[in-house]
Amino acid sequence: MKKWLSKQPTQPATIGELQTLIDQFRREYNHDRPHRSLKRRTPAAVYMSMPKANPQPEPTGHTHSRVRTDKINNGKITLRHGGTLYSIGIGRRYDGTTVKALVNGLDILIVDATTGELLRQLTLDPTCKYQPQTQETPNP
Repeated sequence: MKKWLSKQPTQPATIGELQTLIDQFRREYNHDRPHRSLKRRTPAAVYMSMPKANPQPEPTGHTHSRVRTDKINNGKITLRHGGTLYSIGIGRRYDGTTVKALVNGLDILIVDATTGELLRQLTLDPTCKYQPQTQETPNP
């Protein structure tokens, strides 16, 4: 570029004139002049034909997964999902028990953190803020 600038018939007197010459050089170098190492193509043409990096798309079926540690208080724990706080009933007999809540989308497993015992498994119902314990009725 320095050689090209020095060979110009009129040398720039101001920074504006210098910028005009630099812009002209950049345009000729990248868009007008073919390059031997690029098989006689211009650098701009090669650049435009190359694939560009893009962010990876979200995997399909991706759900929000997390593990929470909580303590059962008054027979329930609280869990926030989609900006709403839900209460999940576990049972008063477990008051004070430390649990791990494994949350995968709307599917929730609640496990005793000490023993590993499964205390509750449920699918969160987003229409109800309180998720009561369900009593299984034996088949007659």
